[in-house]
Order: sequence, then structure tokens, then C-alpha cells
Amino acid sequence: MPLKKVLSFGELLIRLQATSDSFFETTGNNHLQIFPGGSEANVAVTLAQLGVPTSYLSATPDHVLAQEIKSKLNSYGIDTSKIKMQGDRLGSYFLLSANGLSKGEVIYDRKYSSFSQLTPQDLNWDELLEGIDWFHFTALTPSLNEGLAMICKQALEVAVKKEITISVDLNYRNRLWQYGKEPIEVMPELAKYADVIMGNIWAANKMLGTSIDDTLDRHTSKEAYAEYSKISAKEIFEKYPKCKHVSNTFRFMDNPKHNLFYGTYHTRDTDKVSDTFETNQVVDRIGSGDAFMGGLIYAIITDSTPQEIIDIATQAGYQKLAVEGDFGNGKITK
Repeated sequence: MPLKKVLSFGELLIRLQATSDSFFETTGNNHLQIFPGGSEANVAVTLAQLGVPTSYLSATPDHVLAQEIKSKLNSYGIDTSKIKMQGDRLGSYFLLSANGLSKGEVIYDRKYSSFSQLTPQDLNWDELLEGIDWFHFTALTPSLNEGLAMICKQALEVAVKKEITISVDLNYRNRLWQYGKEPIEVMPELAKYADVIMGNIWAANKMLGTSIDDTLDRHTSKEAYAEYSKISAKEIFEKYPKCKHVSNTFRFMDNPKHNLFYGTYHTRDTDKVSDTFETNQVVDRIGSGDAFMGGLIYAIITDSTPQEIIDIATQAGYQKLAVEGDFGNGKITK
């Protein structure tokens, strides 16, 4: 049976990264690394690597750098023909440490980008969603401005009419919500359209108003987190009748090279927890949540069992920790 066709919608970004903990080293190590990325592009890459027919929709200027990134996405098998070529700037972000392994500071430069200046009139969702079976977006897009929040709602309304499955990643970045709206004022209206809601229990609290226990921390047991994930998921199912799948990641780091990673998956009648994956050899932690999301979509599309779904998603996210750059490698075992 042919796999469902997925459209991932979001801003294509350039990641600029110092090779040390400073952009301005004076010791002869003053180097800058550049990677293509963006959460929704990262998801598309994982899906394409797993053999899922995947399209990516964004907006970029029509210049050599944007064309080179499109070619890179094409090399994974991603259809980029829906990308709008308009405006003057690619969005970017500056990572103030080598591979996100020590300092976590990020500086965003996304204002006035081609994507941020999209208007509802720029996108014909009836045409863009033709032949699509699954639409994926994240909370990063409506975090940029009110116009993009409106664009997301338009897309979701059309997707529902076309009976397209919808997934959302509750990516929360407090530095992006700067236009006078809090996530809780925007995301519930968009989440009500979703069949799949992924994130973590803290993002769900911030964006959807679910409860949270402030005593939960790094020392909380996996069993306790799994139980609280069930509580959070139950509240989401109650608040959002259309939602059929909820998944949460749990990621902890004790030092720059360390990562402890597991996930939970919930339907209205089952709750599953993955094995715990732990490493002290992290190469790059950026994009691991996006790889998890890609694995989750793939596992649901391929009618995997509930336990397989969370195992596949967690494996995909964990494998990304060993890959430099934003994009994962799509490695899983089923």
C-alpha cells in the first residue's frame, strides 16, 4: 500500500554556529559553521529518509543560497516545488556554542524574512493541499506574528475539509513570541484541528493550559514522569476531541556530551513508554525533537503498534544526537 503524502510547512532557516563558545575567538580558531535547518524542514528530511513521500512548503528569496538549500532538500527526495520564491531574506539563527553542547544561547534573526512576511493572500491552500494526506506544522510559525497564526488557521481549515490528517509539534521558544500574544492565546485555537499533538508536558502546559507539577525535575523517576504524561495526555484528549495521538519527549543533560532520552505515547485507550537511551558522546543535540516527530509520523502512517510507534520515534530522535547539523539520519529499527 502506498505511503501517505506529507506536507511540512514552516520557515527554512540558516544556522550559524561558532566552533567554540565565542564568535570572536582571537586565538586563530575564529571559524563559523553554517547548516540549513528549521524544525519543519528537519521533519521533512527524516520522513523522506524513511521513504515517506514528502513535500516542504516555505518562502525564500530567489537567490543562490536558497537554491542551494532547495537542492540539498531535493537530494533527500523532498518535493520543494511548493516553496514560494519571494522577498529578500532567509531567516537565520545564531548558536552561541559548538553544536549546542555547552551554552544554550540562541539569537534569532527572523524578522522581515521572506517567510515572516507571508500574507494570507500569498497561499492558495486548496491548491497546495491537493493530493496531500498529512499536514504538519509547529508552534514556531504562529509564534512569529499574527499574520502567520492566521495563515496556519486557514491551512488547518482547508485540511480538515479535505480530511487530511494534521500534526503539530508544540515547539516553545519564548524569544519568538514577541508580538503581544502569549502562546496560550493562540495555540488552543490551532491545536483543536490536530489529530496528533507532540511536545512535552511543560510545553503543553504553556501552550494548551494543561496542568503541570512544579516539583518535577531531573531527579524525578521515569515512572513518575510516565504517569504525569498520562495525566497531561488525558487533559489534551478532553480539551481537543479531534486529537487521537499524544506523544511527549523527555530529554535531560548532565554535561555537554550527555543526553538521556525517552518518550511516551498515548491514545484514548493506551499508554506506552519507550526504552531509555543514554549517551555521553553527543555530537549535536539540535533537531533531535524534530527527528522524533518525523519518526512518530512515519510510525503512525505505517500502522505500527502503539509500542512500536513510541520506540521508532524515540530511536529517530536519539540517533540524531550523533549527527552534525540540523538534519537527522532517519535510522530506526522496527
